Amino acid sequence: MDFRQTHIEKTHKHTRPLISCRFGPQPDCVFFAAEDFQLWRWNISNNEKTAFNTDAWVRGFCFSRDGQRVITGGYDGRLIIWPATATAPQPIHVIDKAHEGWIRGVAISPDGSTLATVGNDHMVRLWNAADGTQIAELKGHVNDEKAIAHRSHVYNVAFHPDGKALVTGDLMGQLIEWRLADRQPVRAWTADSLSKYDKGFRAQIGGFRTLQFNSDGSRLFASGITAVTNAFAGIGNPSVVEFARQDNKQLVEYLSQPKLQGVAWGVALHPDDLIIGAHGGSNGNLMFWKAGEATAAHQFRLPQNGRDLDLHPDGLQLAVACSDGKLQICRMDKKTS
Repeated sequence: MDFRQTHIEKTHKHTRPLISCRFGPQPDCVFFAAEDFQLWRWNISNNEKTAFNTDAWVRGFCFSRDGQRVITGGYDGRLIIWPATATAPQPIHVIDKAHEGWIRGVAISPDGSTLATVGNDHMVRLWNAADGTQIAELKGHVNDEKAIAHRSHVYNVAFHPDGKALVTGDLMGQLIEWRLADRQPVRAWTADSLSKYDKGFRAQIGGFRTLQFNSDGSRLFASGITAVTNAFAGIGNPSVVEFARQDNKQLVEYLSQPKLQGVAWGVALHPDDLIIGAHGGSNGNLMFWKAGEATAAHQFRLPQNGRDLDLHPDGLQLAVACSDGKLQICRMDKKTS
């Protein structure tokens, strides 16, 4: 693998801008959501495409551990469990009001038994992954006497690899770790650089586009926008922040070089100690950092803004959802003739 040789290997052109993407559990399949209110399964090999009629924009989705189901969270507040491999997919379970307003993030526990969702109603909810019944509601991001963080839209969620904890992050830059045994908040801290209140526009900007633990759970990576000078226009720089799980200490803030304008929308953690980010704002880029080194070692220019990113299990392919309606499959290796 040579990330400095990254190139676009294949492009799928869709009819509407893309929002999110993930490599599917099945070989040669990529799932992506678009602004046409659908989730799509695209087979790279034969170019077949299958629609899941989510009837909403989908930013957060994940797969069951056996790969047989895909779970979507819509901007209409619905949580839907689908058969991932069906020729004409129909919902297995639909939770119509999983959240009031947008569901921004969906995650599944390491053992596959529990779903976690977060959204614009300031709530964190846990669900039975088998049948979609609600297990618990966690209220740490609301403003009351028992809350440990400010009332805020919750942007993302990640399970710790040991399955004993959950981390959620909101628009205000607040992070909360929850103990799943009793569903209580253990600690809270702030990613100061990833959220800012613009006094001129009276608007908060920031939040976590990605929350992701490394494989052993010792590090947490969060991405978004930093050094914002204009909230209305979204003028700032993409950033990925690395925290130590043991004490929440910020270890590194990974930044572009030269500085790009926009947001780090997606992050992939390569097993070869490489952090990869997808940027959108001033066009789009893939950014590559060596672990522990704050300045990007390489940046690859994309044709348009990158809105999401996923790493294939082979460690070579990257799927990038772009705002021009194209799904780019990039490869971190030399081009073959």
